Amino acid sequence: MVPERPQPTNPVLPIASIDDPRAIQLLSTEHWSLLGARSLAYNEAFIRAGMFLTFLSMSFVGLALLAQAMSFGRDFLSVAALVLAFDLVIGLTTFMRINGTGYDDLRAVHGMARIRHAYTQITPLVTPYFTTPTHDDIDAVVTVSGQPETSMWRQLGYGLSTSNGMVGMIVSMIGGVLTTVVAMLIGIDGSASIWIGLAAGVVILVALFAITANAIVREQGKIPAAFPTPTPAQTAPQPEPER
Repeated sequence: MVPERPQPTNPVLPIASIDDPRAIQLLSTEHWSLLGARSLAYNEAFIRAGMFLTFLSMSFVGLALLAQAMSFGRDFLSVAALVLAFDLVIGLTTFMRINGTGYDDLRAVHGMARIRHAYTQITPLVTPYFTTPTHDDIDAVVTVSGQPETSMWRQLGYGLSTSNGMVGMIVSMIGGVLTTVVAMLIGIDGSASIWIGLAAGVVILVALFAITANAIVREQGKIPAAFPTPTPAQTAPQPEPER
């Protein structure tokens, strides 16, 4: 007969308080996991942007060599249109993937804000020493990168200065040049083709930023705030009751 396994005499009790050492260890482990996730997201964004720029520069070098052999005729414009179309596809996929890493980073920052809120509950004494958000509403979470700009033009400038903004501008430029080349191929005058390409580049840039803004709002809606920043009315001292 198979001997019966001895039953544990001291069963593991569930954690009943957040200041339990086991809870602190779990929170710390999750915090480091989210830090690692942010690092991976940044690395992937930089690598993808670097791959795109390398591919783009090599395609332009190839077009320059072809231009010397073929001259700037209709055949060269056809080849340039094919190469630029491929560059545009690679650029759009790169832009979308870097957007994805930004959403991954937003979720990680949101999770770390919740964990820091738990730290302030465990040890309220450390609250003044945190320079990163301790509440998980979106207005608090975005302050991890500094105070958000209130002016629309400053927000636009900040967006263009990011890695994704830079890739978006390059993709828009490629789209504009491709539109110019296609316009020349179908017989439109050179100066008119340039203006058509410029308008197409602006439209692509606006479309990319509109898609990004809508996606950010959609991602924010997927992460409800469990510990929002208290309003001034909630933090104001309550009047003492009359005796």
